[in-house]
Amino acid sequence: MTLLLWPFLVAIILVLVIGLYCIMATLNLVRLLIGLELMIKAVTLLLIASGHVIGHPYLTQSFVITLIVIEVVIMVVATGVVLNIYFHTGSLDARSVRELKG
Repeated sequence: MTLLLWPFLVAIILVLVIGLYCIMATLNLVRLLIGLELMIKAVTLLLIASGHVIGHPYLTQSFVITLIVIEVVIMVVATGVVLNIYFHTGSLDARSVRELKG
């Protein structure tokens, strides 16, 4: 049973690394949000895999639903902040945030 989980775990690590690279390598605020979303999805997949391994699918399901709700709230607020930065500076570059005052 755990032998079948190795491809799943490799995919989780790959999604996590892609999200981390997306956050570290760019200064575009939208790409930062996409990287954060990918990292949260990797954590969600890791929770599902760990629930499968320990044999408690209902507990894992409640954790995943809670994580999805928290993720949606974080993404909505972060997207609002990015849009507000874009309307004030006219750019999605993270370096333009330094120019904001107040």
